[in-house]
Amino acid sequence: QVRLVESGGGSVQAGGSLRLSCKASGNTVCMVWFRQTSGGEREGVASIYTANGATYYAAAVKGRFTVSQDNSKNTLYLQMNNLTPWDTAMYYCAADDRPRDYCYTIPSHYPYWGQGTQVTVSS
Repeated sequence: QVRLVESGGGSVQAGGSLRLSCKASGNTVCMVWFRQTSGGEREGVASIYTANGATYYAAAVKGRFTVSQDNSKNTLYLQMNNLTPWDTAMYYCAADDRPRDYCYTIPSHYPYWGQGTQVTVSS
């Protein structure tokens, strides 16, 4: 069982930046940031394969968001720059500790979830 605790959400104006953190209670294989708008589906934003640091970004955030990890702290980060109102959502950290070759951003693949942190971007 892996517990995930997120922090770092908030409200910013368009063009601003935020950094989200997700601290895991144990070792993981894949860690992913998802986001969900009110009434929308949960979409994958970025993932990281913790063993080698391989990353994936959704097209909507590529070049603006950076996912990283601090293995010594079992913590995942999402640096979000040049935010737009379209980025407004609840952001969730998810993780899996089972062996796998690739970190697909499919919600059902992840048994562990954080509580979510709200990001609101105003124009």
